[in-house]
Amino acid sequence: MDKSIVIIVKNGVNTIERTLKSLQGFDDVIVYDNGSTDGTQDIVTQYNNVNLIEGDFLGFGPTKNKAASYAKHDWIVILDSDEVMDEELYETLKATTLDENKVYILNFHAYYKEIRVKYCGWNNQKIKRVYNKSVTRFDDNLVHEDIIINNLKLEELKGNVKHYSYDSISDFIIKVDRYSTLFAKEKAGIKKSSPSKAIFSSIYAFFKTYILRKGFLDGWIGLVISYSRASVVFYKYIKLYEMNKELKK
Repeated sequence: MDKSIVIIVKNGVNTIERTLKSLQGFDDVIVYDNGSTDGTQDIVTQYNNVNLIEGDFLGFGPTKNKAASYAKHDWIVILDSDEVMDEELYETLKATTLDENKVYILNFHAYYKEIRVKYCGWNNQKIKRVYNKSVTRFDDNLVHEDIIINNLKLEELKGNVKHYSYDSISDFIIKVDRYSTLFAKEKAGIKKSSPSKAIFSSIYAFFKTYILRKGFLDGWIGLVISYSRASVVFYKYIKLYEMNKELKK
């Protein structure tokens, strides 16, 4: 198959085996490990179709571009270490001749542990994940990275990616800190912030996720997701405010 799978990972021991099992039909899987200490590498090296690369984390956009540079095929399918390709998507990629003038969108089903999250804005997310690296790449954003479109067309591929993004409440807390810090570092000195912006933006984020996106219909996990989203927003703006003050000094 003339498509390379590219994955960046750090401490993915709980999820990456399920991910790699779904990719055994591909002849080129790149796993770019940025400092795992939990035995992730031991799992990765058990798969003959996987090329393990170890390197630094440069932010999500730059790191994905660096990882893709090791792929032997021009067509890149970007996955995370907690994402599993279903059989329909695998067969679609196997049978489809891709057009280099297009970037392809994948459909995502989100899970907390084994619980399908059907609301909160998580269900059936459409995300650009397949591109030709000789034509385009990811932008250089440290967080909220995206494939550069320019004049390329978009097309959705049949099939789904199952996203097992959180395995415990602690995972939410870890990601709140990580993503808010990356955002603040990227926007420091560029974007303004204030304590009031942090407060009111986080309140709206909770309202949007829990009420407008019907997170309450997901039960207690919808509440956790909504609160986590509000926390990310609060901390990213309050960290940005602190960094801006330090830059002025």
